[in-house]
Amino acid sequence: MPDEPCYDENVASVYEKYTRMIGKVAEADETAAFLERFSSGRSALELGIGNGRVAVPLSERGVKVEGIDISDSMLKLLAKRTGLIKAWKGNIADFSSEQRYDLVYCVFGTFTLLFRREEQIACLRSAAEALNEEGVLVIEVRVPALDGFVRGQKTTTTLVDHENTFINATVHDPLNQNLTSTLLWFSGTSVRRLPERVRYVYHQELDTMAECVGLELAERWGDWARGAFTDVSKRHISVYRRTRL
Repeated sequence: MPDEPCYDENVASVYEKYTRMIGKVAEADETAAFLERFSSGRSALELGIGNGRVAVPLSERGVKVEGIDISDSMLKLLAKRTGLIKAWKGNIADFSSEQRYDLVYCVFGTFTLLFRREEQIACLRSAAEALNEEGVLVIEVRVPALDGFVRGQKTTTTLVDHENTFINATVHDPLNQNLTSTLLWFSGTSVRRLPERVRYVYHQELDTMAECVGLELAERWGDWARGAFTDVSKRHISVYRRTRL
């Protein structure tokens, strides 16, 4: 998992506002509706549960949601929001659970915060082992946006309104498929720095890694409304089941 400073109080204190500004809060109900249909037995485990942005609306649909997160700060946000969801501190790259779930899910690109391929495979293996016989794994991953880099660097403006400006500075390491970035958030006279490190994966590689741990692709969509995944999609939602022999 990424280093704890990426999820410290600096991020936690503005996480809800940030996710609301980029549209993630607005789509939480749609995400929960998508996930609910895979929770027929009414049990789910979220990898990187954060403040419960998705877990809370999913639990309100009658699903018993549990979660894992590496950040104490984010787990405190979840605890303030609800006392009905069991969550514990842990590394999603290496976890175990005695319970078996109908659904294990990982959204908002959290999977790519695992910075090494070995960690990503270990996460998939742990997730597969946490599924019951008919369970599914759902992963939301961003399609790598690698255009515009000059000598491995790129700076983009991702949001501008009457009060806020988001500028993202990114360095690309193609040999390791790593993107190291810093979001500079200008708001009024203040500036906040939000760092992030990811190892991006294309959907074909994700399928291959899943196959290595006994999973096979069942569905793939371009958004939570089940729109088609195409060559212009900016993300994909992939659904995996246990390989049937």
